[in-house]
Amino acid sequence: MKRFFQTVAFVSVFSVSEKVLGFLYRIYLSHSIGAEGIGIYSVALSIFGLFYTLCCSGIPITVSRLMTKYKAENKKDKVAKIITAGICLPLIFAVPVCLIFYFSGSTFSFLFADKRSFNVFLVILPGLVFTCVYSVLRGVFWGNKDFLPYSVIELLEEIVMIIMGIILISFSQTVYQGAFRAGVAVLISYVFSFALALFVFFIRKNRLRNPTSEFKPLIRSAMPITAMRSANSFAVSLVSILLPMRLISAGFSEAEAMRSFGAAMGQALPILSIPTTLIGSFTLVLIPEISESFYNGRHYYLKRDVEKSIKFTSILTLIFIPVFFVCGEEIGMVIFGEYECGKYIKATSFLMIFMSLSSLSTSILNSMGLETKTLVFYIVSGGLMLLSIWFLPPFIGIYSLLIGFAFVFGLTTVLNLWLLNKNCKEKPKYLKFLLVAFFTTLPSILFGVLLEKLLLSILGTVLTLFACATLTALFNILMYFGFGLITFNGAKEKLKTIFAKKKTA
Repeated sequence: MKRFFQTVAFVSVFSVSEKVLGFLYRIYLSHSIGAEGIGIYSVALSIFGLFYTLCCSGIPITVSRLMTKYKAENKKDKVAKIITAGICLPLIFAVPVCLIFYFSGSTFSFLFADKRSFNVFLVILPGLVFTCVYSVLRGVFWGNKDFLPYSVIELLEEIVMIIMGIILISFSQTVYQGAFRAGVAVLISYVFSFALALFVFFIRKNRLRNPTSEFKPLIRSAMPITAMRSANSFAVSLVSILLPMRLISAGFSEAEAMRSFGAAMGQALPILSIPTTLIGSFTLVLIPEISESFYNGRHYYLKRDVEKSIKFTSILTLIFIPVFFVCGEEIGMVIFGEYECGKYIKATSFLMIFMSLSSLSTSILNSMGLETKTLVFYIVSGGLMLLSIWFLPPFIGIYSLLIGFAFVFGLTTVLNLWLLNKNCKEKPKYLKFLLVAFFTTLPSILFGVLLEKLLLSILGTVLTLFACATLTALFNILMYFGFGLITFNGAKEKLKTIFAKKKTA
């Protein structure tokens, strides 16, 4: 278990570094091309994401899981075959998609409410081939529990995109030019990560073999995951298409619709996704462990890992909720210069716990071979989200997206946790912990609100943001200690272990 958390810490350093850089780049984009440019760029990326998901999404994790399964069954000859099948399969779909759009692209321009997004999409599209192959190679690194190359390449990909983006955007004259050149930077980063991952793949002595016998099991296992993620990407893409259209039909101008969409999806959502991003490295290392315990019938370890992962995710995410609820408007103004973005952060702050638990529980269930059921859950909740996007904009504008997210993340979390409990032979116990942890945020929110009202007129927006965010988070952590969710003895033992390890070294 110690080695597990050491690996999590190692991956987290790279992951957090990557996400911090990405977050800073998002701030740069917001100030250089504005909410309207972010909207144009976000729509293009969401449609690209849909095609990526259709071509590839379920394959990397399936390759990783089948590699783990074959190693557990001592069928090492099948490992190289499943890797080769994983590389070939997405190319069968990705290459035709690129050719179709380039030879008859104008036929599909109706998918974009703003034609400028269509042009940005076309410049990113060649990256589909490169990023599909890279994603499978990433799955191979997961299956081998070789997290160093994955972590380094992801970080370098982000750095390349940021450097190229800043260079290209700095010469832009209009919002559209900035969004277009941001798309060019994305393409360059995809080519870079593909080339580097392919080099490392062969350096690590991975080999390719005749994949014919593995296409069928790969497709059968990957199909439910791909279908679920495709439903997710399809829903996001539909939101990118329908929400601006519905806002325009509700009386917004085209520029106002893209600005509102950009503030919600391009600015607020990345902020709200910070806890989910932080647990990403934890999930990355956890999934092979869960899969191993499940296939080897180690029920105690499965129960233990599920409990710890849910509790860790809950504690980490709930620290952010009072901060974002209290300081959401200040965050929007200080970071993005957008008051509307700040209002959306505040209104959606409680959804973060469901965003994190939905992501975690879906990954765990998929590693246990329950992809089909998680797909059904997502389709139902996604359908409810789309209904809210269609019917509610005339009444609540961009906040119809909030109701949609509540259906997607809230309902999916409840159904996933029910299914997880049903399929663990030794039942994990976390419900009481979740309820206590959630209700401890309420006094923290009250403390933060009173503190903000006291300090805002004295310190101004920036200093109030830092003071309230810090003190509210600390108050919340003290509440965790007060309710026994975190214990001083546990923290003390961890420190003793660290110092003992240093002395031994």
